[in-house]
Amino acid sequence: MSPDDWFAARGWQPFAFQREVWAAMQRGESGLLHATTGSGKTLAVWIGALLRARARPPATPGLQVLWLTPMRALAADTTRALNEPLGGLAPMWRVGQRTGDTPAAERARQDRRLPEALVTTPESLTLMLARERAVATLAGVHTVIVDEWHELIGNKRGVQVQLALARLRRFNPGLVVWGLSATLGNLAEAMATLTGRGDATLVRGVHDKTLVIDTLLPVEPGRFSWGGHLGAQMQEPVVREIAASGTTLVFTNTRSQAETWYQLLLDQRPDWAGLVALHHGSLDKAVREWVEAGLKQGQLKAVVATSSLDLGVDFLPVERVLQIGSAKGVARLPQSAGSCAHAPGRASRVTLVPTNTLELVEAAAARRAAQAGRVESRSSPEAPLDVLVQHIVTVAIGGDEDTGFAADALYDEVRSAPAYRGLPREAFDWALAFCERGGDSLSAYPEYHRIVRGADGRWRVADLATARRHKLMVGTIVSDASMAVKWASAGGAGATLGHVEEGFIARLNKGDCFVFAGRVLEFVRTHEMAALVRVAKKSRGVIPAWAGGKMPLSSELAEAVQALLEGAARGDFGEPELQAAGPMLQAQARLSRLPVRDALLVERFDSREGHHVFLYPFAGRNVHIGLAQLLAWRLAHRVAGAQPNTFSLSVNDYGLEIVAAAPLPEGALDDAALFATDALMPDVLASLNSGQLAQRRFREIARVAGLVFGGYPGAPKSLRQLQASSSLFFEVFRQYDAGNRLLTQAENEVLAQELELSRLRATLDRLQALPRHTVTLAAPSPFALPLMIERLREQLSTEKLKDRLERLVAEGEAALDTSRGVPRRRRRGASSRAT
Repeated sequence: MSPDDWFAARGWQPFAFQREVWAAMQRGESGLLHATTGSGKTLAVWIGALLRARARPPATPGLQVLWLTPMRALAADTTRALNEPLGGLAPMWRVGQRTGDTPAAERARQDRRLPEALVTTPESLTLMLARERAVATLAGVHTVIVDEWHELIGNKRGVQVQLALARLRRFNPGLVVWGLSATLGNLAEAMATLTGRGDATLVRGVHDKTLVIDTLLPVEPGRFSWGGHLGAQMQEPVVREIAASGTTLVFTNTRSQAETWYQLLLDQRPDWAGLVALHHGSLDKAVREWVEAGLKQGQLKAVVATSSLDLGVDFLPVERVLQIGSAKGVARLPQSAGSCAHAPGRASRVTLVPTNTLELVEAAAARRAAQAGRVESRSSPEAPLDVLVQHIVTVAIGGDEDTGFAADALYDEVRSAPAYRGLPREAFDWALAFCERGGDSLSAYPEYHRIVRGADGRWRVADLATARRHKLMVGTIVSDASMAVKWASAGGAGATLGHVEEGFIARLNKGDCFVFAGRVLEFVRTHEMAALVRVAKKSRGVIPAWAGGKMPLSSELAEAVQALLEGAARGDFGEPELQAAGPMLQAQARLSRLPVRDALLVERFDSREGHHVFLYPFAGRNVHIGLAQLLAWRLAHRVAGAQPNTFSLSVNDYGLEIVAAAPLPEGALDDAALFATDALMPDVLASLNSGQLAQRRFREIARVAGLVFGGYPGAPKSLRQLQASSSLFFEVFRQYDAGNRLLTQAENEVLAQELELSRLRATLDRLQALPRHTVTLAAPSPFALPLMIERLREQLSTEKLKDRLERLVAEGEAALDTSRGVPRRRRRGASSRAT
C-alpha cells in the first residue's frame, strides 16, 4: 500500500509539506520540520522513514529507526501513534519502547531481538551506546527522528543527543536525522545543530491552523497589585470557565502552583472530587498514568498540570486550555494551545488567567508577539566538559569485538557534534586524562581511574564495577535528592504518592501538615529515604517549594510588553487587557511615569527602611539578579564619592530595587561608571558570592561527570551525602588542582546561565545610552510596590506582611488622591478594598 492509498482509506489527503518531507528523506537528506502542534508532523517523518526502509534490501533484520523523545509520557503516546500506519505500510514491522519505565521483561525481549523501530529517550540511547554489542545493535539504524527538538537544544540533554548522533554516524555514515518542532525562532541554527550540516532541508508545515489567545479578565484588577494579588479573585471565574466547557487543561508554571490551584478548584466545587485531577513530575508514575488515561477517555472534567502535559501529548477530548499566570515566553502559548484540538484543521485556544494586574499587560503582549511570529530562539551550550567526560566513559564501555576507542578517532567524532566544533585538542586531552586518573588531585584513588589504555592503543573500561556504576549515572538531568512520600502503614511503608525534595522533608516535625498530590497530609516519620504520611485532620498545610520555581521573562516578551506600555503612555488602550489594567497604568503615570524603551525610569523613595532606588530595565529576573548585585557593589566601590554602605535588594522581571541604609553619594546614579561594561567580569565576580554560586553549580557538574555516585537502586545516597561529596571535590580541586577545567566550567555556567552574562552586558550597553527619567516618589508607585513586597516576603511573617501591605497601599491611594486634589478623608478604607 502506498502512502496515498493509506491516506485515502481514511478519507484524508496528504499535505504538501508531508510530501516534501517524504521526498527529501527518500533522497537521503536530513532536516527540520517546523509546523504547528497537531498539524501532521508525526505522519510526515514517520512515513518518510518507512519509505526509506522500503528502499533497503528485503527482510533487513534488526533496529532501523530511532525516535527520540524528551519525555517518558510522550514516548508511550508516540508509540501508539506510530503503530497505527504499520498495518498498511509496513505489516512486518514492530514499534517498541525503551525508557526508564520499560518493564524488565520487555527489556529482556528487546535484548533478544530489537524491534524495527524504537521510541526512546536521550538517556536510554546513551545506555544503548554503552552496551558491549553497541555497533552490531545500532549499525543498521538508517533514520533518527528527534521529537520536540526545541525542548532539548538549549540544555545538556541536547548536547547528549548531539554526541549520540555523532556516534551513530560513525556506525552508519549515511544516517538521516530529522527534528520536529513547533516553537523555535532560530530555525536554521537549530537545524544545523541537530543535523551537523549546513545544507540540511528546512520544511515548514501548514500554519493556517487558527490559534486563539485570550484572557480571563478580573472584575477589579485594582490600581496597585503584586505577585498573587488576583489569585483568589480569579478562582470563581476559572471554575465558571471549566464548568461551561468540556475537558479542560489548567496549566501552571510550577508544581507548587499546581498543588495550590487544585485545592482552589475543589474548595469551590467539592462535587468535582474524582473529576478534577492533578499532574506534575513529582507525582508517582502510576498516578500520572491514571490521569493521562482519564484524559484520553474523556472521564475527567479538568486536570491541573505543569508542562509535564504540554509537550504535544495527544489528548483529543481536551476542549479548553487555561494558563494560570504569565506564560513568561511567547513559545509556550502555541505549545499549550496545541494540547486542545490536537488534530489538523481544528482551532486551538488558550486563555490566560492573570494572577496580578501587570500580567494583564503581559497577556496582551504575548498575544501580539505570537501573532507576529516573534518566538524565542534557543541555542546549544558550548562544549560542556562534564557531558564529554561522561561520553568518553560511555564509548569506552561500548563497542563490539573491537571495544573502546582510539583517541584521535574519538576526537574527530566529538568535534563533528556542533556543540564541540570548536573544542581544542588540549581540552579533549584533559578530559581523557581526567577519565584515566581523575586529574592531578585524584590520581591516588583507584575508583577514579575509569579508563585504561591497552597495548593496542585503544581506551577501554576494564573494571566491571566501574561500568556498572557508570550506567546507573548516565544522563544530564540533575535535581536535588528527593524522598518518596508514602502512606504510613502497620508494616512500615505503603503505596507511593510521589516525591518531594529531601530538604523540604528535613524541615518538617512529626504532626506537621503539608499539601501534596492534591491532599493535605500529616507527616509521621521518615523510614528508609521515604516520608511516611497519613491523611491530615486539618484542612490546610504548607505547600512544598521545588527548586527552580521562578521562570524569567523572555527578551521577546519583555520587548512586546514595553511596546504596549509606550502605547498606553500615548493613551492607546485598545486591547481589552490594557483597558482592564488601565487604572493601574494611569496610577503609575500620575505618581511617576510609565517605563518605556527609549528612556530608563529611575524612581527614588525614602522610608524608615532607608533610601530606595527603583530601576526598570525589563531584562528578566535572572539578569536583574546580577544587575542589582553589580550596581550595589559599584555604588559602594566604583562611583565618585563611593563609601561603604549596607544594601537590601529585590528583583522581578520588570525591574529591581536597591535599598541603601545610608544616603547615596550625590550624582551616583548618573555616574558613567555605574553602567560601564569595561571591567564587567571582575566587577560581577566581586559583587557576587561567586565562590558559593560556582560551588552550587559544581554539584551538578560533578554528578554528570561521574565524580559523585548517587547510590545503587534501593540504596540511594541522601542529599546531605551528595552535597558533602561534591563540596569536598570542589575544595580539593581549588586547593590542589587549580587548573581543573570542571571548576572553570562551573564559573562559566554561573555567568552564562544563572546570570545570563551576555544579556547583562547587552542590558548595560543599552542603559548607558538611554536618558534617565528620575522621579522622586511621594509613595511607592504601582510598579515599585511589587518589588517591595518581593523583599518584605523574605523578612516578615504573613500577618506582619499583610499589615505592612495595607499601609503601603493606603499611602499610594492617598498620594493618588492628593495628585487629583481629593481630600484624603474621602478615601479612608480604600486600602482594605484594594487589599
